[in-house]
Amino acid sequence: MGNGKRLVIGVIGADIHTVGNKILDYAFREAGFDVVNLGVLVSQEEYINAAIETKADAIIVSSLYGQGELDCRGMRDKCIEAGIPDIPLYVGGNIVIGKVPFEEVEPKFKAMGFNRVYPPATPPETTIADLKKDLGIED
Repeated sequence: MGNGKRLVIGVIGADIHTVGNKILDYAFREAGFDVVNLGVLVSQEEYINAAIETKADAIIVSSLYGQGELDCRGMRDKCIEAGIPDIPLYVGGNIVIGKVPFEEVEPKFKAMGFNRVYPPATPPETTIADLKKDLGIED
């Protein structure tokens, strides 16, 4: 049974890692979300256009190849320009190059306008719980 909330998910930039994307797709669907999965090699504009076209409630950005910091820069500004200034933005995975402590990574992405930031190996249940809380879904 669905919860009435739609998510746009995908793997940003030149990243072609699909396993995490497929796991999230499955977990979000099982949790009752309507998922628009853009797959891999997704640009910021593709996320935003899909969110507008499908009237999405949130955008979930994944990255595993370490370039997330570059790929995500300016995304909130593009959301504002596109008329969806308040859409929740979530990002997770291996989103920076090197072994940078997550305590340093999270503030960078929050400063870029992401509402939630997840380190590598975050279980889908964590993101699902945050989505339910942020989107006002009651169990």
